[in-house]
Amino acid sequence: MRSTLFPGLDSLVGLAQHGVDVKPTLLRVLTDLYVQKPIHTSEEERQFVELTLRLIEAVDPMTRETVARRLAAYPGAPGEIVRRLADEITSDRESTAASQREKSRRTGEPADAGKAASVDVDASAIGEQFLVANSARRAAILAELDTRGPLEPSAWPKPTDETTRRLEASALAGRPSEFIRELERALGVARTVAEAIVNDGSGEPLLVAAKALAIPIDVLQRILLFVNPSIGRSIRRVYALSALYGEISLGAALRLVASWHAAGRVATTARRGPSHSRSEALTQRGRATNAPRRQEATLPTDQTSPSSSNDPVKKVAS
Repeated sequence: MRSTLFPGLDSLVGLAQHGVDVKPTLLRVLTDLYVQKPIHTSEEERQFVELTLRLIEAVDPMTRETVARRLAAYPGAPGEIVRRLADEITSDRESTAASQREKSRRTGEPADAGKAASVDVDASAIGEQFLVANSARRAAILAELDTRGPLEPSAWPKPTDETTRRLEASALAGRPSEFIRELERALGVARTVAEAIVNDGSGEPLLVAAKALAIPIDVLQRILLFVNPSIGRSIRRVYALSALYGEISLGAALRLVASWHAAGRVATTARRGPSHSRSEALTQRGRATNAPRRQEATLPTDQTSPSSSNDPVKKVAS
């Protein structure tokens, strides 16, 4: 699948040889590359339409929703793509509604009982809820945060090259405690929150922290490989996180960091009384997710060196 519009996708397509379903990631990357350019030639437009139409029907509903939102904000998006996405999303929702009605008929539960993915949380607690949520809930939280109003800069971290260097050095040296201290300082969060971010076996909270700190993708990939064994041992997980990193908006990341900052203050106050288990639960949740993930490929030992010229993770980012 070579194209002049998307010359860097050969290595991503090649991941299929490792048993990875690249179609959702490929569609998101295609869309990202497309919307980065304000004007396209007729050949670029043709290539994008052809590739996208082939992928839309092969991806999951959440990917279609994500792509539809991005194209909706892009002036001059191909009408054929927009219409197809609208039809697919309508079909997805009708199918889901029908399934819920059938479940309601069988079980007697209300038909809207399955709307667990919606987000309705106050700003002071949303960061803590993100840390203890599953991946679907986290995606919903990030999407909701991305739609909120102007950002308050009071709790923003201050990204620097030195911060990035220190975090990478501690990760590559195999010093997770030092990495946690550096992250605690860089984000301005409580120690328990920093521990929960680093110890989370999914790697998703670490992506949010990296986005807020403006850590380059190549540095983040090396950190992911070394800072938490439950992440680094799975090459498939590193691939997935590399793709997800580009989808997290800076606004959503900063809002989460601000909430984590506030959660630290709340936790400090709570320790003065008997109810201080909430922040401790964050760390316990992170430790619980460190169990190896089943059905994920294991990163071969000869591919773990970040300096290897054959590093497949770097190829994905290229």
